Amino acid sequence: MSANIRKLVVVVDEILTEMGQPVSPPTRRAAAVAVIENPFAGRYEADLEPLMAIGEELGDLLGRRAVAALGVAPSQVESYGKAALVGENGELEHAAAILHPRLGKPLRAAVERGAALVPSSKKRSGMGTPLDIPLGHKDAAYVRSHFDGMEVRINDAPRAGEIMVAVAVTDSGRPLPRVGGLTKDEVKGEDGLR
Repeated sequence: MSANIRKLVVVVDEILTEMGQPVSPPTRRAAAVAVIENPFAGRYEADLEPLMAIGEELGDLLGRRAVAALGVAPSQVESYGKAALVGENGELEHAAAILHPRLGKPLRAAVERGAALVPSSKKRSGMGTPLDIPLGHKDAAYVRSHFDGMEVRINDAPRAGEIMVAVAVTDSGRPLPRVGGLTKDEVKGEDGLR
């Protein structure tokens, strides 16, 4: 792996009740996070190809780890998302280079499909800053019940010269969804929208 990884963190969030109502089956979300050295911290670099290659590697590693944490078959994953938090000596474009050109393809392979765009977010901040990973249905962007997010925070990351890269997956939508829209049972998964 070309990324210099300092730390890997995997978290599973399981919601059993919401507003006093049982959630059955429970809503489960898993995030896998890598804390990596930023090879371009503190300097401008025109060619971000090394970060794009790192994104491809992390899409595979983090995608597989997140799916394994859920304990479901890849085909049972319903939503996904990605995010990056750049330490203060980096720039937002470093996060973009990791997240956008190549991370999605191996993530889609890890969840067996993924016709929809992978929702993403990026920001720059210091250690202990929460990172929100947006979530959306993996095959149909119009499934409102799956518009969601998962927050992760690592107390000692990112350091000034690091980047936190996160992938999240779910086995369902939000708990007790009731705002209408396309349902997961109506998904065709042909155009990434419906």
